[in-house]
Amino acid sequence: MRSLHSRRDFLLTAASSAAMTALPGSVRAAVDGDIDAHVHVWTSDVAGYPIAAGFKVSQMKPASFTPEELFSHTRPNGVGRIVLIQMSFYRFDNRYLLDTMERFPGVFSGVAIVDDSASDPGAAMRELAARGVRGFRIHPGSNPVDAWIGSPGMAKMWETAADEGLAICPLIGPDVLPVIGRMCERFPRTLVVIDHFARVGADGEIREGHLESLARLADHDHVHVKTSAFYALGKKLPPYDDLAPMIRRMRDAYGAGRLMWASDCPYQVGPGHRYADAIGLVREGLDFLSDQEKAAILHDTAERVFFG
Repeated sequence: MRSLHSRRDFLLTAASSAAMTALPGSVRAAVDGDIDAHVHVWTSDVAGYPIAAGFKVSQMKPASFTPEELFSHTRPNGVGRIVLIQMSFYRFDNRYLLDTMERFPGVFSGVAIVDDSASDPGAAMRELAARGVRGFRIHPGSNPVDAWIGSPGMAKMWETAADEGLAICPLIGPDVLPVIGRMCERFPRTLVVIDHFARVGADGEIREGHLESLARLADHDHVHVKTSAFYALGKKLPPYDDLAPMIRRMRDAYGAGRLMWASDCPYQVGPGHRYADAIGLVREGLDFLSDQEKAAILHDTAERVFFG
C-alpha cells in the first residue's frame, strides 16, 4: 500500500504540475529553470556502452561526460531541463542516451540517430519516439550531399517526422542550407531544427551570404534555429558579443519563438570557456531582446519542440 507520505508527495507534485501548466511561459521559466537544447553525454564504461566501429577510445575527450558531470554546470546556472543529442561515436546505438533519460525522468528529452540507409528508418524512429525521443539528427558525413539528402531512407525520415510530430535536426554547414530548403518545400509539415546556426562563422568569419541563406529558411514555418555553440563561432572568445548581430538577424527573420539557446556541452566548458558565459550572453548581453523574447529563446521554444 502506498504510504500517506508518498500519496501526499504525489498529490503535491500533481498540483504543482497543473499550476505550472497554467503559468505563462516567461513565468514558468523562472520557476523550473531554463532549458539547454543541445548537450552530449557519454561514459567511460566502453564495456557496457561500446563505441562504434571506426572510432577510438582516444577520441573520447573528455574521457566521460556523464549526467552528473553535466549537472555541475547546469544546476548552478539555473538550467532545469536538457535536450540530449546522441554522441557520434555511439552511432546508431542510442542506449546510453535512452538510459540517461530514464534515470532522470522529466529532466531530459532526446535527439537520436538512426540509420537512414536501413530498409525502414521510420520504424526505428517510431520505436525511439515511444521511449521519449523527440528528434533525429541527420548529417551527410562523407557522402555526396545530393545522394545523402535524396535517398529513399532520408525521404522516409522526413515523412515519418511529419506524421509523428518529431523534429529533423540537421548538423550541416552553410553550403547545405539550400538543400535543406528544398527538403522543406518537399515536406512542408516536417519540423526542422538547425543546429548551431548551421555553423555560420565556424571558420572565424560570419559572411553575409551565409546569414542570408540561413535567414531565408525562415520562410518555412516549421524551421527553427539553435543559437548555440558560441565557443566555436566567430571570434570564439567570451563574452561572445561579436555574435550579437547574428542572433539579432535570426530574431528578425524567425522571431524568438523559433529560436532556442543551447550550450553544446561538454565542448562549451572546454579550456577558456565557461557555461555561465554562454547562457549569460542571452540573459544579459543582448539588449535588443525583450524579457519575453529571452524567455522564448531560453525556455519556451525548446519546451514546445522537445518537451511539449
